[in-house]
Amino acid sequence: MDRTDETDDPGSDPAEMDLTELRAEISGIDRELVELIARRTYVADTIAAVKADRGLPTTDEQQEQRVMDRAGENAERFDVDANLVKAIFRLLIELNKVEQRESR
Repeated sequence: MDRTDETDDPGSDPAEMDLTELRAEISGIDRELVELIARRTYVADTIAAVKADRGLPTTDEQQEQRVMDRAGENAERFDVDANLVKAIFRLLIELNKVEQRESR
């Protein structure tokens, strides 16, 4: 079989190529994560506007607990460390609360 892809180049290192491809995949995932954070922040800003219009408090501890519970459940579903996922969500919640307070 005559293959002419990069892995057949005697000077190339297949392990390095795999590493490059994997890093490119991580880069794409990182971009998607930032996009999702931006979308989440936009929706949270919209929620803040609704709260302000209705005279509701910025913080809703019950809703925050629901978010944390859901994060833990999703972490378990995808076999990811639940404590790590919850820590990330705590940061996202704090980011949104700071932005909500600043917009009032």
